[in-house]
Amino acid sequence: MVEEIGVHMPLWLTIPFAGILLSIAVLPLVAPHFWHKHFGKVSAFWALACGIPFVLLYKGAAVHSILHTILVEYIPFLVLLGALYTIAGGIYIKGSFVGRPVFNSVLLFIGAMLASLMGTTGAAMLLIRPLIRANRWRQYKTFTVVFFIFLVANIGGALTPLGDPPLFLGFLKGVPFFFTLKLIPIWATAVAIVLGIFFAVDSYFYAKEDKTKIPNPDEKFEILGKINFLFLFGVLAAVLLSGIVHLPQINVLGVHLYLQDVLRDIALVVLGVLSLLLTPPVVREKNEFTWFPIKEVAILFIGIFIAMIPCLKILEAGEHGPAGSLIHILSEPYHYFWTTGVLSSFLDNAPTYLTFLMTALGKFYPGVPVKEAVHKLIETHSLYLEAISAGAVFFGAVTYIGNAPNFMVASIAREQGVEMPSFFGYIIKYSIPVLITTFVVLTFLFFM
Repeated sequence: MVEEIGVHMPLWLTIPFAGILLSIAVLPLVAPHFWHKHFGKVSAFWALACGIPFVLLYKGAAVHSILHTILVEYIPFLVLLGALYTIAGGIYIKGSFVGRPVFNSVLLFIGAMLASLMGTTGAAMLLIRPLIRANRWRQYKTFTVVFFIFLVANIGGALTPLGDPPLFLGFLKGVPFFFTLKLIPIWATAVAIVLGIFFAVDSYFYAKEDKTKIPNPDEKFEILGKINFLFLFGVLAAVLLSGIVHLPQINVLGVHLYLQDVLRDIALVVLGVLSLLLTPPVVREKNEFTWFPIKEVAILFIGIFIAMIPCLKILEAGEHGPAGSLIHILSEPYHYFWTTGVLSSFLDNAPTYLTFLMTALGKFYPGVPVKEAVHKLIETHSLYLEAISAGAVFFGAVTYIGNAPNFMVASIAREQGVEMPSFFGYIIKYSIPVLITTFVVLTFLFFM
């Protein structure tokens, strides 16, 4: 019953998800004081607006789905983000950095490279504060943070399963660890286009800056809190091992959890606590570290995770559900790139990736065991998997909620005095002209 509820899911159950998205988009703009004080209540309202009718309609199956979402998806999501946020917040990069176009472009490129090695969240949390400090003297700097979200918090993470959750999920389903290196030409083209646009925009606005405000610090390059790099390595090792080691399942409130995942989450909590205990407090003070960004993500995303359950159930139902006509017309790689991508802009990109991976496997190899089908798909129709992978990772940059580090980067930037665009302002002013244009180019170059 749990697996089948999406087949007859009424479309009105997706209204709370639309409601929480609109609340995030509109309320900070039209009622900022109300939003700042009551965003937790707004999140709870939409979670209940979805959860109550969902449970009334589907009873035990709905309760199981909600518990599964909280225990298997939300808590590990929050634990990983919390560990990376805490550990990266204990690293302070000293130096006489000045936010000129060349420096900013080099930092964004380094961040894009690091994102595939330490995850988009890890790279974003490590580098966003140095970027903000380097550009603090500038009047025009909002776009710098936005392009940071594009490149470091999203596009950069496409080359390994460690880079972004959907790719790690693919790895668990049998996609070889190094398969995503096939995305290098696509990744390099996307990075080159977006970084080229950034350099042009940054150069234009840099010419308009008051150069008398350029700081002239004489600070020697140094990294404080270096022990946290060991903890970052521990996070990556714990995540990777949880996908390799196979231990028995345990039952928690009727939800089956893999023991290796539970141990991973415990390890991440321990690493975060060790970072707090062993990092000198002055390091976090220099970083202007606060808990508000992770608190905001935790509160808003519990509402998002619960409200999106009906949407994901509809997708999981495939051609047999309300979205069947959409899924039925998928035939070309670019269909998978855009459909996976657009839905990943608003839904959790990991289950969206998995849904369209399974759709492709069912299309070409129905009835074949998943891991065997994955290898056959790579041998005969590799471009389809490349399209799904790129769509899930790249399109996460289109909205603030497309990928968790987007929201955290924006929150940190606001805390440090950078005026960030609204939800719709971000999409209209930046995502559509920069990202959508880039994705159209990628479509014609690689997926047609």
